[in-house]
Amino acid sequence: KEKADIGLAFDGDADRCFLVDEKGELVNPSALTALIASRELGKYPGSTIIYNLISSKSVREVVEECGGQSIRSRVGHSYIKKLMAETGAIFGGEHSGHFYFRDFWRADSGMLAALHAIAALGENEIPLSQLLAPFNRYVSSGEINSTVNDAAAASTLIEEIYGAKAGVELDHLDGLTVTGDTWWFNLRASNTEPLLRLNVEATTDGEMASIRDAVLKTIRA
Repeated sequence: KEKADIGLAFDGDADRCFLVDEKGELVNPSALTALIASRELGKYPGSTIIYNLISSKSVREVVEECGGQSIRSRVGHSYIKKLMAETGAIFGGEHSGHFYFRDFWRADSGMLAALHAIAALGENEIPLSQLLAPFNRYVSSGEINSTVNDAAAASTLIEEIYGAKAGVELDHLDGLTVTGDTWWFNLRASNTEPLLRLNVEATTDGEMASIRDAVLKTIRA
């Protein structure tokens, strides 16, 4: 039975790209964002990279380690493209599998993202999972949707609970983002449905699960 080195998946118009590694595991889009950012910064040192606020914090870390400038954006292609135009950013990535390239009219292209991954794989004599391991630094929950009667009230309650904790930072760039020393989560209301969308990231699986479960229990009560 033959084994593949990489799996590629695109949506209908190929503006989104998802990878599967040689083990059959889905690659976190943030890891691909970080990989492409490192490659683009190799060509254009010191440039700006855009990432949305649900991306892993490893993206920002990798950009800074590669000597680039990182800018955090709201979720959505219109925000990414606007920031790229305003800042001259060479690349932007989203957790949803959208990857934007300055040299492709700042548009998103799943095909260009896939070619970056294939090129990087061809330049290294290690499997995809090992190639991306340096970019998979944290544990994420993925996006979890909850149906709520009053999204604003639920978000306010979470803000009151976590805002009272020492050493915690809050911001409202897009919904509510709560950041601790070794974890963060974002809670955003859907624009079209009575839903709250939760994304959690932490250093360990146990910490991520604990925060995820506590927030879900509160907003679903």
